[in-house]
Amino acid sequence: MIWYGELITQKKLIKRGLFFLTPGMLWLILFLVLPGLILILVSFASRGSYGELVWEFSLDNYKRLIGFGIFGWTPDYIYILWRSIWVAIVTTALSVFLSYPLCFFIARKPERTRYLWLTIVIIPFWTNMVIRTYAWFLILAPDMPLAKLAAFFKLITPGMPLYPSAFAVYLGMISMFLPFVALPLFSSVERLDWTLVEAAQDLYASNFRIFMHAILPQTLPGLSVGIILTLVPAMGMFVVPDLLGGAKYMLVGNLIQQQFGASRDWAFGAAISMGLMVLTMFSLYLYKRRNKDIDLI
Repeated sequence: MIWYGELITQKKLIKRGLFFLTPGMLWLILFLVLPGLILILVSFASRGSYGELVWEFSLDNYKRLIGFGIFGWTPDYIYILWRSIWVAIVTTALSVFLSYPLCFFIARKPERTRYLWLTIVIIPFWTNMVIRTYAWFLILAPDMPLAKLAAFFKLITPGMPLYPSAFAVYLGMISMFLPFVALPLFSSVERLDWTLVEAAQDLYASNFRIFMHAILPQTLPGLSVGIILTLVPAMGMFVVPDLLGGAKYMLVGNLIQQQFGASRDWAFGAAISMGLMVLTMFSLYLYKRRNKDIDLI
């Protein structure tokens, strides 16, 4: 066998392939597989009287997660999980809805200014997430236009800020994840074959049918990447709901942070983390099944 001008045997080729694969595999095992196995192990442990881990394995943490506690069944944790899924779906959907016109706007710009607009989209990544979230405190403050407009329409009490509220949480979430959708989507929009769009227009297709049959199939690869990059981290987000939602809007990420923080119930926190991982993988499976032609890996 000749490989790049070098005569090589199959055995030597396998050894060389293993040489290049081993560092990456060790990295994945050390920082992904091993922590995951430890998390599974801890999720079956118990909490001691002082917050320490007690290695008495049981399913109590998972029973507690689905609502069975010492006072009977309660839907509180299930409701938090469902709310987290809903917030992630709405955040992803609104980010996609806003990203399409944004990407077409940038793609229509001259090439010399196009990447300047992309830089403006990327600028939020240059600032820490916590700082960006605190910036919304200023934007949603009582003296700012948004709060005054809401007070004018009797949506809030005059002199009150727009946070903590579900509106503030969604606003903060979309601002965080919009670039994650816009950037991969732009790569597909930039390579769009406009002859297909023109053909659809020549056939008197409506704007909706033009989008569904001429634009969406061409942008589906970038859109799929953007949806995955948004949906997965949005399900576990805790900074934005904690700051802009307060105690009134707890998501599963806040619940996990609480268990590993103030409550010191690491076993239950690990069980919640496993539940979130299962939900995430299930969501990706449903998306993959819905879009069979899209490769997620």
